[in-house]
Amino acid sequence: MVAYKRVAKLASTVLVLGSVVLALEACSGGSRVRQPAELVPVSNQFDLAPVWSTSVGSSESFNFHPAVAGDAVYAASHRGNLVKIDLMTGNKVWEVSVPDRLSIGPGSDGRTTAVVTTKGTVYAYDDTGKPIWNVSVGSEVLSEPVVAGGVVIIRALDNRFIAFDAQTGARKWTYQRQQSALSLRVGYGMLAIGNEVIVTGFAGGRFGMIAIANGGLVWETPVSFPKGYSEIERLNDVTAKPSMEGEIICAVSYQGRVGCGQARTGNLLWFKDYSSYTGTAQSADLVFSSNERSYVTAFAVKDGSQVWQNTQLTFRDVGEPMAVGKVLLVGDAQGYVHALSQANGEMLARIRHDSSPITAAPIAVSGLILVQSQGGKLAAYSPK
Repeated sequence: MVAYKRVAKLASTVLVLGSVVLALEACSGGSRVRQPAELVPVSNQFDLAPVWSTSVGSSESFNFHPAVAGDAVYAASHRGNLVKIDLMTGNKVWEVSVPDRLSIGPGSDGRTTAVVTTKGTVYAYDDTGKPIWNVSVGSEVLSEPVVAGGVVIIRALDNRFIAFDAQTGARKWTYQRQQSALSLRVGYGMLAIGNEVIVTGFAGGRFGMIAIANGGLVWETPVSFPKGYSEIERLNDVTAKPSMEGEIICAVSYQGRVGCGQARTGNLLWFKDYSSYTGTAQSADLVFSSNERSYVTAFAVKDGSQVWQNTQLTFRDVGEPMAVGKVLLVGDAQGYVHALSQANGEMLARIRHDSSPITAAPIAVSGLILVQSQGGKLAAYSPK
């Protein structure tokens, strides 16, 4: 009972999702020591040459993503610093101080940029950095806002999706999900597809598609089902942002499965037992994910067969993956960015971004790779 309460307490805080994994391992009778693997020497087969770097302020232990819209990058810090940065030069276009601390990064469409404070207040700014509206959602928010289709979509921790008019802040619609008995207290990523829909995960191993125009549920499908006897063992949430390539969409659940299906209908083509809270990345033929031990795995999109698994980064707490060209990029808890071959998982290159964890997925845009660490360093690299 003591162990159960301890795990439940850990599961209720966004700051220590990795600790939840440790506690669950302990509950299962294991006594594993998470000793990060020593880095295997690698002769870089290509280089990620620095183009520019700047500091946007620390995200503490939260998982802040930058947002790219047009020719600008928008980034924020836990202390409320919000900046717009020229994508090609790294020069700061404007910088504002949000009136309160933030627990998640910004969302932007280039015209409206939105952030949410730790107290659940949404602040919106125009393309010059001028504040245009603010409104409280009455609940904590740990998911990045989505700004698309003329609305700002906020996902609150109480399972409400709320859309506000991007220009005025007027509420447009609300979609309410049923509360789960117990779910991970983390941000649930939302993937915007054009200005039409968002795809996101839910508690209980499900994910679905929501219409941006009116908040209607387009489809919902389970990727996995809860297993075990206690509520802790049955934690089975799709917390990470689903990925999409072409007409195929993939998702992975914590203590559950990874699966891929048709984006239009949500019908799964296959699923495999797997557990991850860092999500998936896709190429045309493969889907990639890493589990709690930081084993990086590639599955065939067509049938889910395992193509390769790389265990060289064991317990290095790799972050969200990103597939670009012929490589897969992942950051780790010591500030390294690793490049693996998509074809066979071979380690191709490595750079040291800084010394703080890189949990957010790198972003590939306009021939650059953007990386933001928890320490606040945001940098652009050019593959050479």
